[in-house]
Formats: sequence, structure tokens, C-alpha cells
Amino acid sequence: MNDDPRAVQFVGAGPGAADLLTVRAARLLADADLVLYPGSYLDPEVLGHCSPSAELIDTEHLDLDAIVDSLVEGHRTGRRVVRLVSGDPSVYSALSEQTRRLDAAGVPWTVTPGVPAYAAAAARVGRELTVPLVAQSVVLTRTQQRSTAMPGTESLKTFASTRSTLVLHLAITRIRELMAEVTPDYGSDCPVVVVYRASQPQEMVLRGTVADIADSVEGAGLRQAAVILVGRALAGRPHPEAGQSYLYDPARDRSAKRQEGGR
Repeated sequence: MNDDPRAVQFVGAGPGAADLLTVRAARLLADADLVLYPGSYLDPEVLGHCSPSAELIDTEHLDLDAIVDSLVEGHRTGRRVVRLVSGDPSVYSALSEQTRRLDAAGVPWTVTPGVPAYAAAAARVGRELTVPLVAQSVVLTRTQQRSTAMPGTESLKTFASTRSTLVLHLAITRIRELMAEVTPDYGSDCPVVVVYRASQPQEMVLRGTVADIADSVEGAGLRQAAVILVGRALAGRPHPEAGQSYLYDPARDRSAKRQEGGR
């Protein structure tokens, strides 16, 4: 973490709810003189953490160069700058693109994590995404449509073949064709959950299966800001195939002072 108090702060805004920011994020917003935020994905109440005197810039209609120019200018004029990103900066935030430009401009920066949208979605429906003997991996991915090209090694078919819990971002407008693509591996009866604007006032939760979730999504008219969860771990409790975590198994040897954790 950069200790420079004037470093540009990239801050995860969480899934949208004003009370799902970290304590550090709220403090940074309160201290900021300039805040750039993603208006199309953020509950306006999040900005209530900002000082009334702070300048607020909605980046919805700005390109990358315009955003970075504002960050650089804010830093060079001695202001405390926060760049809010939806969810967590580690996923689909354009963090690497912005920080490369800041490095080239000699502007220090640091990152504060946030609650990712998929975690908020899983919490909303009360599901653990890693159930023993059912799924022990979570794949976070997206699809390509009017967006950055996907690497050739990261096809949905490749990920689906693992039968891990699948989290699809930026994919809601293609849900019908995507469900057809994962059917051979997950099965038509596999549970699917779609959460629109998780934790925000407009939140909507749709539950279904690979076979029928597209009908629900299209019927609801969802076009953005939704995360799709696919996998057997989403089934209702008790899960018929679920095992017991080794970590809490009564047969586990707990005599050693230090043991490597197990799932």
C-alpha cells in the first residue's frame, strides 16, 4: 500500500448499498476533495459518505483519457483524490489501464478493496458457492459482445467443463445462448440465480434452472447490472450430494499446534 497521503485512491464501492463499503472506504470518501464515481452502477446514497465540499464527477460518459486527466490534475493541484469503482477493484474495474497511465505521469496510487457483486448476490440468496463434494472452485468470467475480446483459452465451454460454480458478469443480454452453451456440462436442471443490482433499492432476484432462467430474465427486461450464478452448489438445502468440511470434521486430528487448513 502506498503511504503517500496524496496518492490517488482507487476504492471499491461494493455492490451499491451505502452501508456495504469498508470502514476505510468511508473514511477515504469523507476526506476526499475530488471523487470520480461510476454513476450507472452506484446507488447515489454511497456518495453520502463524501464531504459536502468535495467535487463529484460522474464518469459514466467519460473515456479513459478524460478520467485519468482528472485524476492527474486533482493530484497535481494538491487535492485528495478518490476513484470509486463498482464492486471490487480486482475484477473488471479497468484498474490496470488507469494505473499504467498514472505511473507514466508519475502519480502515486493505492487500492482499497470492496465487496464484489458476486459475493453480495450469493449472500442475498443465502448460498455458499463452494459446497464439499459438489463444487470447490468458483469461476469468475464474462462474455464478449460489444466489449473487449476474450483470450482464446478462456471460452465458456472450457470453464463449463469444470462444473465449478460459474459467475457470469456483463452477460445478461446473452443469457439464452449462454445457457444453451453450458447445458451439456451442467444439465438443463442445474440451478441458476440472477441478481440484478444486488443490495440496491432496485434489487431483483430471479431463481430458475439452466433450462428456464432466460425466460425469467427476458420477461423482467433485464439489460445490465446483473450477475448470473450457475452451479449445483446453489441447490436448496440440504444438498443431496454435499459432504462435510474436513475443517470441522469431528474425526480430524486437532492435536497439532499448527496444521494446514482443509476444506
